[in-house]
Amino acid sequence: MDCAVVPTRHAGYSLITTTDFFYPLVEDPYDQGKIGCANVLSDLYAMGVTECDTVLMILACSTEMASDERDVVTELMIRGFDDQCNIAGTSVTGGQTVLNPWPIIGGVAESVCKDDEFITPDAAAVGDVLVLTKPLGTQVAVNVRQWHRDSQKTGEARAKVCSSHFTLWDKCVDKLDFTEKDVNAAYATAVESMSRLNRNGARMMIKYNCHGATDVTGFGYLGHAINLVDNQKEVVSFKLHTLPIIAKMDLVNKEVLNFNLMTGYSAETSGGLLCILPKENASKFIEELKELDGQDAWVVGEVVESTNGKRNASIVDEPTIIHV
Repeated sequence: MDCAVVPTRHAGYSLITTTDFFYPLVEDPYDQGKIGCANVLSDLYAMGVTECDTVLMILACSTEMASDERDVVTELMIRGFDDQCNIAGTSVTGGQTVLNPWPIIGGVAESVCKDDEFITPDAAAVGDVLVLTKPLGTQVAVNVRQWHRDSQKTGEARAKVCSSHFTLWDKCVDKLDFTEKDVNAAYATAVESMSRLNRNGARMMIKYNCHGATDVTGFGYLGHAINLVDNQKEVVSFKLHTLPIIAKMDLVNKEVLNFNLMTGYSAETSGGLLCILPKENASKFIEELKELDGQDAWVVGEVVESTNGKRNASIVDEPTIIHV
C-alpha cells in the first residue's frame, strides 16, 4: 500500500518507510517545499503513524535557471520543507541533492513502530463507511491557474508558452464565465489543502478504530479506492456515492478539458485520507477533525457485500457533488 512495513531484527518493532518527490506545481517555492513535505509524510499518516522519527530530503536544483534565481528558489523550497517538518514534530537529518533541468523536492520519511502503533489497511467490514478528509480537484485548480497566468503574458514571455493554454483559458471564459477571482479562489483552496498535514487525520484514525486507509494522490480517488479494497482480508466492495470537489473544477473538467475527475482518476497531490470507519464512529471522526484542522471531511462511500466474489470499488452512476 502506501508504505513499506519492514520487520526489524528487534522483536515487536517494524520500520515504516516511504519515498516520494515531485516537480513544481505551484508558483511559490516556499509552498512547494511545504507541499513536498506534507506529501511524503502523508504515506505514514495513512498507516495511522503519527510520529515520524526522521526525514531525508530529496532535492534537485534547476540547471535551467539563472544562478541567482536558482539560489532563491532552492533556499525557499528547503525552508518550506524544513518548516513543515518542524510543524509535524520531526526534522530533516540528511538526504541527497542533484542537478536537474526542473527543480524537485521530496524525501524519505521513516518511523520505527511497535506492532500496535500502526494500522494495517486490510480490515474493512460490510457496513463500514468511507470518509475523505480533503477535497478533490487539485490538479484541475493548478492547471486553470497556469492557463490564466499564461494568458496574461506578453512579448517574449508569451512566445514561450504552450499555445493550448490560451485556448483552454478562452474556453474557461467563454463557456464558464470564469474570472480571476474564480481562479484565485480555487487555487487558494488547492494550495491550502495540499499544504495541510494529514497528521490529525491519523490521530483520529487511531481514536475512532479505523479499519484501514490510503491517501488519495497520483492514482486518483477511484484508483486509490481500488488499491485499498484489493488489500482487504474480506471479499468486499466499496461503493463511492459522493465527490467533494473544489468549487467549479467539475465544470472545468466537463466543459474545458477532461482530467478524468468525475471518473475518479484525476491525479491529486498531497490529497486527503480515504479512511474505512465503523459507521457509528464516522460523525465523531469528522466533527473532531474539523475542530482540529478547521476544514470539512465527508462520508463518501460505504463498504458493501461483493456481488461477484471479487473485491471491487466503483463510483455510483449519479454521485452527489459537494462544492468546496
